Amino acid sequence: MSPSAVAVDLAVLTVREHALHVMVVERATPPYLGQLALPGGFLEDGEDLDQAAWRELAEETGLDAARLHIRQFRSYGAPDRDPRGRVVSVCYVALMPDLPLPVAGGDARAAHWNPVTELLDSPDRLAFDHHQLLTDAVEHARESLSHTTLAASFCPPEFTIAQLRAVYEIVWGIELDPANFHRKVTGVPGFLIATGSKAAGTGGRPAALYRVGPATRLHPAILREQAVVGAGTSVSHFSRITTP
Repeated sequence: MSPSAVAVDLAVLTVREHALHVMVVERATPPYLGQLALPGGFLEDGEDLDQAAWRELAEETGLDAARLHIRQFRSYGAPDRDPRGRVVSVCYVALMPDLPLPVAGGDARAAHWNPVTELLDSPDRLAFDHHQLLTDAVEHARESLSHTTLAASFCPPEFTIAQLRAVYEIVWGIELDPANFHRKVTGVPGFLIATGSKAAGTGGRPAALYRVGPATRLHPAILREQAVVGAGTSVSHFSRITTP
C-alpha cells in the first residue's frame, strides 16, 4: 500500500425484525482479524469512488448496489485511523427495506445483519473508527427521514399511516403520537396519495391505504421533536411493516 491511500466504507441499513440493522462483515485479514467492520476497501486502478463502493459491496456481501438507495455522505481522514498508514475513507450510506442475507467474500470471512443499537452501545466491537462512521450514518439516515420521502420505500406499494409511522419509530428510536404523525404526513404536499381503498384483516375499523406521491423532499420537514409522544420515550411497540 502507498503511504497515502483512499478507501470506501459502506453503512448499509435496513429494517429487520422490527429493528434497525446494519450490515457488518467479519474481517478475514489483519489488521483487526476476526473483528466486525463495515464492508469496504481500497480504490483500485481506474476506479472512481462510486465504482469502488459498488464493487466492494458486491465482493464482501453479495449485494447489488443497483437495488439500494445509496449515497456518499462523508469523508474521514484522521492520521491514525488505520494502523497500516494514512488512509482517507469516503463513507456511503444506504437505507433500504427487505434486503437479503449477505454472502461473505473478498476480505470478509462472514457477513450478517446486526442490530444497530447493539453496536452503538459497544464502541469497541467495530474495527478502525467504524463506530464513529456508523454513528454518523444513523444520524444521517434519521435526518433523511425528516426531509425526504425515503421512509415510504420501506412500506409495501399500498400502506397504512400506521405502517409508515412504524418505519419512523424504528429508525428514530422513539414513539410517535399517532394523531400528530397522521396530521404531519398527510399535510405534506405530494408525499402521500390516498388510494381510496381500505386495509383488510387488521381488526377494528379498516385503515385507509396510501401510496407514495411524486414528492422527493418534504416541505415542511417532519421533525422528530414535533411528533414524539414524549421526549426520550423508548419504542415499546412496532406495527408490522408488511402488506396488510
